Formats: sequence, structure tokens, C-alpha cells
Amino acid sequence: MNKQAIIKFLMVFIGISGSFSVLFGAWLNHGGQALALNEHLSIKTALQYQLFHTLALLASVVWAMNKSTSKILIIACIGFFIGILCFSGSIYIKTFFSFAIIGKLTPLGGISLAIAWILLSIEGIKNL
Repeated sequence: MNKQAIIKFLMVFIGISGSFSVLFGAWLNHGGQALALNEHLSIKTALQYQLFHTLALLASVVWAMNKSTSKILIIACIGFFIGILCFSGSIYIKTFFSFAIIGKLTPLGGISLAIAWILLSIEGIKNL
């Protein structure tokens, strides 16, 4: 897959993820009051991480649109994508569908997000 195709795919994901964050956050604050407190807090955490990292992914993709972008930045973008899916997605699935085994993906998602941030710093250092 070439750089342009990856960027296009990630931009679609960013739009969907950002929209979902807003709509699901509104539902959580208004309709999600029936959830148990621990479920509410888990979903809130997943939403916060999703929104923050969707914005980080957006900034990274905009940066990656630069013609001189390295593979490190593209890998960081993919890391944010995987992190959002594995961290937030696994919390959503675990909470709503009582599918506990999926919770094993949550740490993988967190590690992916952390690595993506480190890769951004490496890209920044390379471009100074």
C-alpha cells in the first residue's frame, strides 16, 4: 500500500472516529446514565483516549502529507490507528458485550499509542 492510500484510509478513519467520539460522548452523558458506575467510567476513559488520539492522528496525517515524510511518521500514524482500535475498541466491546477476552487487547492498544508518540518525537528530532 502506498503513502497516499494509507493517508486516504486514515483520513476516512479520522472522520468516523471523531464523529463517533462526539456522538457516543453525547449519548454517554445523556442516555448512558443507566450504566453501572464502573462501566460508565470505563466508557468515559475509552472515549477520552479515542478523541485525544484521533486528534493526534489528524495532526500526524496532516504532517505526513508533506512530500518529505519518512516511513517513521507513517508508522506512527498506523500506531495511532491500531492503538485507538485496540485500546478504546476493546473497552467498548468488553463493556457492552461482556466479552472479557477482548480486554487482552487493551494493553496492546496502550503500547501502540505510546510507541506512536515516541515515533513522533523521533520524526521531530530528524526534522530539526
